[in-house]
Amino acid sequence: MTSVLHHRIDGPATAPVLILGPSLGTSLAVWDAQVPALARRHRVIRFDLPGHGDTPTGTLGDPAPAATGMADLAALVLALADHLGVDQFAYAGISLGGAIGAHLAVHHPERITRLALVCSSARFGEPAGWHERAALVREKGTDAVAPGALARWFTPDFAGTHTADRLVDDLCAADAEGYAACCDALATYDLRDELHRVTAPTLVLAGRADPATPPAHARELADGIPDASLLELAGAAHLAPAERPEPVLSALLGHFGTPDSEDSRYAEGMAVRRAVLGDAHVDRAVARTTDFTADFQDYITRCAWGEIWTRPGLDRRTRSCLTLTALIAHGHQEELAMHVRAAIRNGLTPEDIKEVLLHSAVYCGVPAANSAFATAQRVLTEDGTPLSL
Repeated sequence: MTSVLHHRIDGPATAPVLILGPSLGTSLAVWDAQVPALARRHRVIRFDLPGHGDTPTGTLGDPAPAATGMADLAALVLALADHLGVDQFAYAGISLGGAIGAHLAVHHPERITRLALVCSSARFGEPAGWHERAALVREKGTDAVAPGALARWFTPDFAGTHTADRLVDDLCAADAEGYAACCDALATYDLRDELHRVTAPTLVLAGRADPATPPAHARELADGIPDASLLELAGAAHLAPAERPEPVLSALLGHFGTPDSEDSRYAEGMAVRRAVLGDAHVDRAVARTTDFTADFQDYITRCAWGEIWTRPGLDRRTRSCLTLTALIAHGHQEELAMHVRAAIRNGLTPEDIKEVLLHSAVYCGVPAANSAFATAQRVLTEDGTPLSL
């Protein structure tokens, strides 16, 4: 073993540790959507598997065919924890990452405080299939398995998104030997007869549309692990944290114990933000988020949408009227266009919007209202909303 796994740490240094494990073929970026909220109350540690992301294959020591088992990958995670001075930690993992966590919970129960298994399994099919995939990748590289991964990882509607493309790029960039060694580990993995040994409180999440680890795999985990909870997510294939980030986040926040926190406000805020602005708009905003803008996106989700728009004092229809007026007053035409669409979604009619604009002409000025009428008419016409203005 030449080095520890490449990793990234987010969150307060004194907070409880939560380690996040990625799936085969992905990097630590597969958890990007959940980390900002999780890191407010946890010291979140993400890692790359050998040959994935920025972890060299040589971290394994011997990546030769059939040389790697799940115990070897689990040992690397323990070595990372030891390197960082972490004795006990909560753990969540996707697919292979989940298998690593389950192995740790069985064989090193003193280290795991809580466990979440996401789109994972106690056994990932017949060994021959994994040996065949390992041989194919060693011969032709990870590009050879990318088309099949796309179909397994995402539902058809999500497959063409920026997030999906970025994760497939991570697969294509993975080292063939490292990927194949992880396939070898999956080939020999079978924890079905040992699930009863898991003592950590466990949450099992499944994607209802997951062809790689169908819900039956999750039910087997939940039935075999004492007192485990099970959640099946509609509209999610194998990489549920990427495809359905908010429900996964909400489940993890609940399981890892963050009641009445900023994390819950983030989850509530994201739900309201999507309800008001629409999934398409929010997906575009999330896809454009960078390290530079991530804190701002987190701020507006928690504060604007999680604290103000969720208050019971005013209904959403009234809040839309107030928002339109404020945007007209300040001349924010791009934001106004977005909130005209939101107003329709919140139950306002074009006639209602017209009355708001007329009212604003008195209190915000005729030039501002004139620009607002032009913006609103353009948006409603583009969206095919019947006008009787």
